[in-house]
Amino acid sequence: MSKGRKRANGEGSIFPYRNGWAAYVWVTAPTGEKTKKWAYGKTREEVHEKYVKLQTEARRGSIATSVPTLDQFLTYWLKEVVVEPDFAPLTIATYETLTRLYVRPELGKKRLDKLSVRDIRIWLNKTRAACQCCAQGKDARRPAAKQRCCAVGQCCQRTSSERTVRDALTVLRSALSYAMSEELISKNVASGLRIPRPRKKRKVKPWSVAEARQFLEKALADQDGLYAAYVLILVLGLRKGEVLGLTWDLVNLETKELFVGEQLQRVRRQLLRREVKTEASEAGLPLPEICLTALKLRKERQTGDRDAHPEEWQETGLVFTTRYGTPIEPRNFNRRFDYRIAQAGVRRITVHGTRGTCATLLAALDVHPRVAMRILRHSDIKVTMEVYTEATDEATTEALRKLGGTLGADPAA
Repeated sequence: MSKGRKRANGEGSIFPYRNGWAAYVWVTAPTGEKTKKWAYGKTREEVHEKYVKLQTEARRGSIATSVPTLDQFLTYWLKEVVVEPDFAPLTIATYETLTRLYVRPELGKKRLDKLSVRDIRIWLNKTRAACQCCAQGKDARRPAAKQRCCAVGQCCQRTSSERTVRDALTVLRSALSYAMSEELISKNVASGLRIPRPRKKRKVKPWSVAEARQFLEKALADQDGLYAAYVLILVLGLRKGEVLGLTWDLVNLETKELFVGEQLQRVRRQLLRREVKTEASEAGLPLPEICLTALKLRKERQTGDRDAHPEEWQETGLVFTTRYGTPIEPRNFNRRFDYRIAQAGVRRITVHGTRGTCATLLAALDVHPRVAMRILRHSDIKVTMEVYTEATDEATTEALRKLGGTLGADPAA
């Protein structure tokens, strides 16, 4: 032992071990237990550096003496941490899928404290370049007669999108951050890596007032049972899941208010109704006349379905249901929306794309700016007024107002 101060009792020791050297330091484990943390190396100098580092870490706080592999930790993290109600079902499913398909295969066997920045960088580059059809064995699982790429030696080169790679890195970074909070590691080696964001796709221009009116008029003329749903996503800007999860107890036709309480989602082959907390669910959304009229028509339509199928009817409390009262599949709603676009002869946009039309329609319907501000969830009235100053065709605007106004006078018309 070199000259210098004598080590205090319980401080640790360095000594020859097998073909090299070993050292231990007494540390406090996360459980509060006093135990030894070991370090090994080929030379005394190498072990001494580790020994000093361990002493420093031990003085700062508790240290884990047994470190799991990334695969073992992810199993624990997904089972005990990424759970409801802290995480939404769709988020949980996404985390599980990303770790199973992209993170575990390449990095799972690595011990948490042995992961390096270099490991993460190599993994990212490999994930970007790898054909996922080959990596995930998709073609190999198909019947022999239907194998067409990797399994028959004709790689399809179906690589992951930049969005998928970035999401996988985000999930790994989140898991390692939690490992730090449990003091299993002292550094998140994934935190410093960044992936360039891909160029944003050119945004599809929202419908004009004329296009929205044409779409709604055709749906109403064809007596589409989802006409009220189209009105709500266009005029109130509700999301698909919020519309399909809307229940009658959150719609007040007397006070002309609507509250967003639940959303309907398809997760892991299950149709789930999940409570959603939004500003709308706290304050309630005022219903313009066209929305009020559409919901009254929807109520009559649902009552007719219930009377026509009393034995098959399933009471769910949902506003939008099949003819038997069951929830509407989100994918079926998409298909129905696309069909209605084709029937109306208007420019194709997605269901989500209707949110961009909402503000323009509210202005055309002469909804007061302060009311529109609540509906649009704007924090500043100036933002609302910027939208309201856009000019719209007077004839089209009047026709849109009449779509709700004339029906309001006579729902049977």
